Amino acid sequence: MSRSALLVIDVQDSFLQRPYWDAAALPAFRDKLLALIAGARARGLPVVHVLHEEGDGPFGAASGLVRPMAWLPDGADVTFTKHVHNAFTDTGLQAWLAARGIDRLIVSGIRSEQCCETTTRVGSDLGFAVDYVSEATLTFAMTHPVSGRVYSPEDIIARTELVLAGRFAEIHSVDSVLARLDAEEVCHA
Repeated sequence: MSRSALLVIDVQDSFLQRPYWDAAALPAFRDKLLALIAGARARGLPVVHVLHEEGDGPFGAASGLVRPMAWLPDGADVTFTKHVHNAFTDTGLQAWLAARGIDRLIVSGIRSEQCCETTTRVGSDLGFAVDYVSEATLTFAMTHPVSGRVYSPEDIIARTELVLAGRFAEIHSVDSVLARLDAEEVCHA
């Protein structure tokens, strides 16, 4: 039987200070992430917060913004602070998971194609099964540096799903990952 943990990556106040922050995208993401956290808690899964800290500015320690967004529920089982794009390289996350027999990760957070995708790839390479919950991730429009084409958040999330699916992760909605957890529990009861 696998043991899962929910990773909530970089859902922190630092992003509110970025010029690309899009407050209009927040309600749908917040609702899905809160449903995922509640579902994980109801099933007894640990919830792991991962925060990103680097340099000066809103992601710098001195900013006071490297903290979970106020709407996130209190009571994460553990919080790690990273200084690179994935949640493993410079944190104690891998050891913490191993000590608890956790071999499956549920990935959520900000930004879909950056820290969430990178954590998914590294986690997979380290031997974890990974469930990537796209609707519980958030990203922002980006402009291609050569062509000038603007990619919408939907474009970026679709691309992220495409490159992760079947190789690094299973792609899920909140409902489908919670159903997978329930089915796994029934199979091992």
